Amino acid sequence: MLHSGLSLLQTHRIFPRCNAVSRGQVTHSFFAPCGCASMAEKPGKPRKTKDENGNAGKRDQKVVEGGRQAGSSSGREAKAARKQEPGKRETTLWGSSGDELSNTGARKKRRLGGGDAVTSPPGGGGLASSIKESRLQAGPSVKGFEFNKKRVRLISEAVEMKDGSEGIVYWMSRDQRVQDNWALLYAQHLALSHELPLHVCFCLVPRFLDATIRHFGFMLRGLEEVAKECAELNISFHLLTGYAKDVLPEFVRMRGAGGVVTDFSPLRVPLQWVQDVKERLPRDVLLVQVDAHNIVPCWVASEKQEYGARTIRKKIHDKLSEYLTEFPPVLRHPHGAGCEVEAVDWEQARSSLEVDRSVKEVDWARPGTEEGLVMLESFIKERLKLFGSERNNPNRPALSNLSPWFHFGQVSVQRAVLEVRKCGSKHWQSVHSFVEEAVVRRELADNFCYYNKNYDRVEGASDWARKTLQDHAQDERSHLYSRAQLEEGKTHDPLWNAAQLQMALEGKMHGFLRMYWAKKILEWTSCPEEALETALYLNDRYELDGRDPNGYVGCMWSICGIHDQGWGERPVFGKIRFMNYAGCKRKFDVGQFERKYHPEKFTV
Repeated sequence: MLHSGLSLLQTHRIFPRCNAVSRGQVTHSFFAPCGCASMAEKPGKPRKTKDENGNAGKRDQKVVEGGRQAGSSSGREAKAARKQEPGKRETTLWGSSGDELSNTGARKKRRLGGGDAVTSPPGGGGLASSIKESRLQAGPSVKGFEFNKKRVRLISEAVEMKDGSEGIVYWMSRDQRVQDNWALLYAQHLALSHELPLHVCFCLVPRFLDATIRHFGFMLRGLEEVAKECAELNISFHLLTGYAKDVLPEFVRMRGAGGVVTDFSPLRVPLQWVQDVKERLPRDVLLVQVDAHNIVPCWVASEKQEYGARTIRKKIHDKLSEYLTEFPPVLRHPHGAGCEVEAVDWEQARSSLEVDRSVKEVDWARPGTEEGLVMLESFIKERLKLFGSERNNPNRPALSNLSPWFHFGQVSVQRAVLEVRKCGSKHWQSVHSFVEEAVVRRELADNFCYYNKNYDRVEGASDWARKTLQDHAQDERSHLYSRAQLEEGKTHDPLWNAAQLQMALEGKMHGFLRMYWAKKILEWTSCPEEALETALYLNDRYELDGRDPNGYVGCMWSICGIHDQGWGERPVFGKIRFMNYAGCKRKFDVGQFERKYHPEKFTV
């Protein structure tokens, strides 16, 4: 897929005023930011200690955020952190400012998924204004900005812009925002350098895996905001209806574009889309890819599948000083398209979808970057202080609730981390935990999906996990439920039913419960393959952040033990980590959650 061996002259032509392109790289939630417990030295050999669920093995505290599983630092790391004096904390990652953002503008109440009531100023308030100032301090525009070469990789055979190019195209896919978007910034960089018009294209497919109108509705309303912002910046936005391979190459030919920039996803379908477009683009058109989703680009963070958080953490931390930087602004583009751009008929686009419309859209999560920044600001002001200690309690409003905006790329994870770390001296424990989840665990999920083609199959698990699951595949189950019974929340377990109802109603299940939820599916279905397929189906159908690397990794952690160690052997689970109702009762008031999401109170 990638082209290597560029000359110094060629790289200068492709990347004017920035460093040379990276060469020779080859391509191969629900727990978001994702992750799992730290790993034991030797998987499959359980330790003698027990966790709260009765697992024999090295005990690690799990943490969750934004509805997806995550893990904390190891006990040794946490102990070291507690001993560290505040004045000696690392400032590169956590930030040194403890100042909270000022509260400007009228405040309004909003009901969040999970029942968290928070107040936040409309339109992002003071946070939105301070972010604009931060971008301008990074540079007045991307034209004079030193763009990091390693964020970009060459896909096409063409290695330079062709003579007579009439435009640059940003093929938007995973990262659906204008500002804080390295892919769009690079596309504008190329367009400014060659004094060409800039086009943003999004290819709307009629259906995508198990996505419903809940997901497509959220996405389309976010894209409507993107189109409006592009118009204000003299950038043409085009909603192309159909699969990229069928519509994008023709658009490039008609516009005479000499270069296409796209963003990055590690999942097999988007990777295939890029390959298909490469094969159908004119041979003289440049095609490059920018990882605008991860802070450290996936192909830079590691060149192989990592065993777990403990093996990737240092690799990422060592690179954060280079990549966790402020964004310059996408500025008003000085070179217009020269022809009128057809307005998008958003209602027609919505009606063209061939998706299930029975899963309704939710009210608590309002799509678009503007509303995503509202949620980020409310997290920083009101819930961040609880995140470090209360994020595993489904009854406490401690989570960021940002996973839908992260999944659709409407808010940059890098932007969230840049803002959260400003509270490093005041809420250091919470900032540490948030960065661990948003950066290390989330990028570990991309790493797994990128380097493991079986990221959503039992075959993708480690040898020890596959063996133990196979050894216990015929074990007698205490209960067996059909997919329909699980989907309707009709099991003997009121906590599981309540969690399923929360997900079905709100598009977001609390992260700690998502681990319990998935592990019980393993316990209540006939085999691991059925369990994984069922968990992914339900997750992708109802969760706003479904079909995400963090969701695949979350289910694989719960059912197949990836990024985990072997624990004491028990029926059905084998050496896969076990969770039970009694363990949940020791963590939080189970009855309170069950009463809140009792089926009699709702009609799904």
